[in-house]
Amino acid sequence: MSTTRRPRADARRNYERLLSEADAAFAERGVGASLESIARGAGVAIGTLYGHFPTRRALVGALLRERNEALFELGDRLVAQNTPDALATWARAVTDHAATYSGLASLLAGGLDDEASELHDSCLRMADIGDRLVASARASGTVRPDATGADLTALTTAAAAVREDLSPAAADRLISLTLSGLACTRRT
Repeated sequence: MSTTRRPRADARRNYERLLSEADAAFAERGVGASLESIARGAGVAIGTLYGHFPTRRALVGALLRERNEALFELGDRLVAQNTPDALATWARAVTDHAATYSGLASLLAGGLDDEASELHDSCLRMADIGDRLVASARASGTVRPDATGADLTALTTAAAAVREDLSPAAADRLISLTLSGLACTRRT
């Protein structure tokens, strides 16, 4: 016999309304949007928001859960396939993901080193996939032997910021130029 209770119907509705309102607010104003205005827009008190999402990162993490899973599935496929374009495909996918909301790239970068962050586990998983892709590229000789997963994380964080501030085309150019710089040059 399970002792786990299902949330009440009104609590589930509040949760869904908060997510919907937060998604709209973050899309319009970035991850720094007022939590009070999100609660107000969802028709609940700020205490209800904090009851469901004790921190801003918890709210962002809940919003990103499905997107994260899709990204991880792509990353796992890229690692398994081990194609020459896997690293570039991953860099572009992570950049797009990190640019979902203005300011998200910085929040994700901070979640990587903050073990208490609700984003920490997903950030570690993204970093692990990047580490494995870079290691595979090093082993195949397609990137320099000193290239690291941390380089890839720095690239995707910077490219997401460029995408926010300039354009997707400028972010893609940064990714292409950086990956070219990481490429192994063979001397004949």
